[in-house]
Amino acid sequence: MTLINFDATQEDAALIEQIVDRHEALFKRLYPAENFDRLSASMDLTATHLNGCPLRLRDLLEADDFNFAHDVGGIAGRIDRSTGKLTRCFLPRFFDSEAAK
Repeated sequence: MTLINFDATQEDAALIEQIVDRHEALFKRLYPAENFDRLSASMDLTATHLNGCPLRLRDLLEADDFNFAHDVGGIAGRIDRSTGKLTRCFLPRFFDSEAAK
């Protein structure tokens, strides 16, 4: 069994938390009656970033709402939580192809 890497740098962890803050605010605007799971959102983004699909975190944080929602929603809906890999051929718009080399 392969363990999922969650060992983000301090800088990446801080950016991920800012992304989760923004994700939560957007989610609550769109779905005010629903609960938002911050831990799952943080773990999904961290697992994606560190397990085969590095993200341009700063660019994601600064993206317009449409592209931001595409990536965070796509990650949430397509991550395999047993491996940290994205499924069903989903590729975030803020995938860092240079870091993946």
